[in-house]
Amino acid sequence: MTSALNPLDAQSLLSSFGAIGVFVVLFAETGLLIGFFLPGDSLLFTAGLLCTASSTSSVHLSLPAVLVAAAAGALLGAQTGYVIGRTAGEALLDRPDRPRLQHAVARARTTLDRYGVAKAVVLARFIPLVRTVLNPLAGTVRVPVGVFTLWQAVGGLLWSCGVTLAGYELGSRIPSIDRYLLPVIGLIIAVSLIPVALEARRARR
Repeated sequence: MTSALNPLDAQSLLSSFGAIGVFVVLFAETGLLIGFFLPGDSLLFTAGLLCTASSTSSVHLSLPAVLVAAAAGALLGAQTGYVIGRTAGEALLDRPDRPRLQHAVARARTTLDRYGVAKAVVLARFIPLVRTVLNPLAGTVRVPVGVFTLWQAVGGLLWSCGVTLAGYELGSRIPSIDRYLLPVIGLIIAVSLIPVALEARRARR
């Protein structure tokens, strides 16, 4: 019997949709505000791991297909988020009834102010929640489209392909890596939350 799809579980998404699932999740997480809860980091790393699984495993992915899907989802998603911000950003981001969204908007604004557009757009890719909100925020504050497009492409490729290849490299070094997916995914989730914890600590100071 096929288990029910869990959109918060990277392995469940990949076993159900494969590389297409990578594209859809990254597009939603980086382009649509409703996608802030999706597991971008763990999905990319897990996809890289599963590219090294044997062909007899329950889930086996093609590395070229995953890389193309990841890059396309990350780049198209960010550009879509920017366009949404240019057209309806203030109405979407100014939502007092959604405190988690407001917190992410505040962090994204802080990142823009502290690092400038180029560095902020690249760094935001590696920070959960911020990578969802910064793209429409950049459109809302009228960051020049050429500048945004250049740096979101740099950050998007570094993040999507870099995390996927990191998972692939680890999987290539550990035999039967698919047996250890749960603890590895847990570790990746913990690592991805480090920037959030550091930002919270800095805010308290």
